[in-house]
Amino acid sequence: MSAVLPAQAAPQGRDESNDGVLVLGRVSDDPKAHYDQLKPLLDYVIPRMAEVGIRSGRILMAKDLQQMSSYLRRGRVDWINETAGNAALLEQRGVAHAFLITERDGAQRYHSVFFVRRDSPIQSLQDLLGHRLAFQSPYSTSAYYLPAATLLERGLALEPLLSPMDRPAPDRVGYVFARTELNIATWVHKRLVDVGVLSNLDWMNPARMPPVFAQDFRVIGRTEDVPRALMLARTGLDPKVEARLREVLQEAAQDPEAGEALRRFLGTARMLPVSVEDRRALEWLGRGARRVRAEVE
Repeated sequence: MSAVLPAQAAPQGRDESNDGVLVLGRVSDDPKAHYDQLKPLLDYVIPRMAEVGIRSGRILMAKDLQQMSSYLRRGRVDWINETAGNAALLEQRGVAHAFLITERDGAQRYHSVFFVRRDSPIQSLQDLLGHRLAFQSPYSTSAYYLPAATLLERGLALEPLLSPMDRPAPDRVGYVFARTELNIATWVHKRLVDVGVLSNLDWMNPARMPPVFAQDFRVIGRTEDVPRALMLARTGLDPKVEARLREVLQEAAQDPEAGEALRRFLGTARMLPVSVEDRRALEWLGRGARRVRAEVE
């Protein structure tokens, strides 16, 4: 029913009409692991799409968001699950639109928190000028796009640093990428950087914020809430197919046969409609992510 099509081996084109195949995409740096997460959900969905002409399904991996944008634009991927930051960028490019929120581990939305050591002189976000901040990676919503956009909105300029030992200009906030949430906490605790930023969910996760560290930290600011993850359909997907896909995914939480597929799909509990407030947050994040790319990167 489904098969891996690595990015480098993907076919050169695909009939834009409904050819009976529904393609689930994923931006991946580990295709094998992500295939194992996606396949059960695809195998659950495909048999329930027969009434709209879907007979089979495939999985297509992309190496980065740019390649995924190309796949969506050319009709080679039909639907994907993405973080809010990447979803906002794909919507801005006009290649896809969010149609459901994915609830994971009991959370539909999240925000970022900025934290410092308790003995730090920094009291608020406005005090960050001339200091060093640790983001996670340039692909993270909660530990890059969202907090960076928030700082820009408050009039704070950002400056990339060569390492945690580097120093920013006095009128800028210097930043480095720490790669993992645990590294962020460790770097702040060891005073390699002055400020760290994590999602509120990671802040409460002892595996990513060890309690022995957390007792020495305090929060100095937070961002707005945004959807944690979203399902997106490509622009131009047959409306009947999209409507049935939305129906199948929303009803999955009440179907015992979907339990294992949802659990393996990144711990998904259920999928819900995108509210007006979620849409507003996604549009704000999209504008912020565009500013980050234009003014920071």
